[in-house]
Amino acid sequence: MTIRVMHVGLGPIGCAVARQLAERKGFRIVAAVDIDPNKVGRDVGEIAELSKRLRIKVSKDARQAAKSAKPDVVVHCTSSSLTSVMPQLETLCKLRIPIVSTTEELSYPAPRNRRLAKRIDEMARKAKVAVLGTGVNPGFAMDALPIVMTSVCEHVNRIEVRRVQDARQRRLPFQQKIGAGLTREQFEHQVALGAVRHVGFTESIAMIADAMGWALTRITDTVRPWMAEEEVHSELLAVDPGYVAGISQEAIGYIGDEVKIHLQLDAYLGAPESFDSVLIDGSPRLYSKVQGGIHGDIATASMAVNSIPHVITARPGLRSMRDMPLPSFFPG
Repeated sequence: MTIRVMHVGLGPIGCAVARQLAERKGFRIVAAVDIDPNKVGRDVGEIAELSKRLRIKVSKDARQAAKSAKPDVVVHCTSSSLTSVMPQLETLCKLRIPIVSTTEELSYPAPRNRRLAKRIDEMARKAKVAVLGTGVNPGFAMDALPIVMTSVCEHVNRIEVRRVQDARQRRLPFQQKIGAGLTREQFEHQVALGAVRHVGFTESIAMIADAMGWALTRITDTVRPWMAEEEVHSELLAVDPGYVAGISQEAIGYIGDEVKIHLQLDAYLGAPESFDSVLIDGSPRLYSKVQGGIHGDIATASMAVNSIPHVITARPGLRSMRDMPLPSFFPG
């Protein structure tokens, strides 16, 4: 069976998903939606920088596009904020189409988003479709992966996950999201506005805690600048000494005064080593390190694509990586 896919959102990640779908057997892109007037009316193949035109023009109206194309699933890549995407998800649920979304706050809604999560779950159940939030982080590196690793343990005391990324290898929006090139004062102002930070730590901690049966008493999420000590640059921007090269963000889940979950992200231009590591302090004690790290953009797009077959057959409602079948590469 060929799976008919509609895209909602053709930013860098949405386009990366489109490129994978265009090359894999078993998928067919049948519609695409974006609010950018510079993309509306243009061919998806052109927007996604494919080597061929797909003869599918970008629409600004999701309802009209879905009714014309009759997709089997929607891949939704628009915003990190659950509040921002609620109108989009409401429209898609009313169309009764399963959804795979890269919205970070949808991956495992934290207490502040429980009301919205309940609403999405109700809409999806009414429409008899599944809605899944996933990606590389949250969705895999800092939650699903350590959870799976604990399956060989007889008990678990504490979980630590660390990601270190040389941001020179990432796209410009990512470099901007981590504050590269700002002064310390500008960085702190952007952090206060919520514009500079990794979104998803609270969601990942909540997912791990629920899987472990830990009733956390508090979660902290701290953002600090990583300052450049010498000039560093990527192909996209340059950072002088004394300016922000990136971000150091730490989130901790506690039971009382005891640290149970510790997540650390250091993403900055010029990091000497990129890696992803997971430590399970338990029996047995486990440590795993991915040298070179997990490529964020490729992995996020891949998680969305590889989750499509599962979300189509999943139980209706808001789903997470905890209650989905074990993910794997889907060859089509």
